[in-house]
Amino acid sequence: MASIGQIVEQTAGSEVLKRARQRAVLVPDCMVEARRIANTVIAGWHGRRKRGIGENFWQFRPYADGESFSRIDWRRSARDDHMYIRDREWEAAHTVWLWADMSPSMMYKSTLASVSKESRALVLMLALAEILARSGERIGCPGIMEPISARNAAERLATAIMHAPLTEGLPDTRMIRGASDIVLIGDFLDDADRVMERITPLARRGLRGHVLEVADPAEETFPYTGRTEFTDPETGEKLTSGRAETLRDDYQQAYLARRGSMSDQLRRMGWSFTHNRTDRLASEALVAVHMHLSGMPPAAVRSAG
Repeated sequence: MASIGQIVEQTAGSEVLKRARQRAVLVPDCMVEARRIANTVIAGWHGRRKRGIGENFWQFRPYADGESFSRIDWRRSARDDHMYIRDREWEAAHTVWLWADMSPSMMYKSTLASVSKESRALVLMLALAEILARSGERIGCPGIMEPISARNAAERLATAIMHAPLTEGLPDTRMIRGASDIVLIGDFLDDADRVMERITPLARRGLRGHVLEVADPAEETFPYTGRTEFTDPETGEKLTSGRAETLRDDYQQAYLARRGSMSDQLRRMGWSFTHNRTDRLASEALVAVHMHLSGMPPAAVRSAG
């Protein structure tokens, strides 16, 4: 059968430089797309005050399921039949660390998608940087860029990515100090328990985390039929199936079980989980993650998704 997807083969030695240059060429286009998406998402939000840690009153809003009862303003709630939360205005810049997986598996793009997982991850990271920078937040990238507060933080992050060495796996977070947010963007195709072994210590250190899984539609639907050769982009191992369609049900069950397990574990420790397919709009995931970062109640985020 015709190929459904393709991936640039893993490079080694002097070819690493070639791979780095390929990524550097990709970043400027991703920055243009990121700014376009950020402008769309931020419409109606930019210029508004936002709730957070502070002393000044901002607004009353209806209580939503999942929020702490300690935040209810009982005096305001006594005026009618509804319960209300008293929000305060955010008064200090927050640090948000952004990271996108650039490992070989992210280079995959099937004929069902318009972009590779790598391209989508970069666009999402840079669009988040653009939105957060406009809000006055400090933006950093573990191992690549120390946190900065600047209107051009997204462009500076893009430049840093272009010159960063190729790495695989979750980032080194030892440079992160104090309470802050971290957004991890990748396909997270490793075993869920192995991924959580790396993430759990971050939560124990007080980091508020958000995991954004990027998936190609072929990875979810498994559209393969007939004799098909599968190649692991990380190890180069190959698997040949004479009738690939017979694997579909078991594959999809295992794939969704991995996602469900990781999602459940993340939410139990207070982190958020969002997934985005590369045949869907990047803005869908961007809105969800931005709402999590803004401290929206769980019901509001589910409604937006």
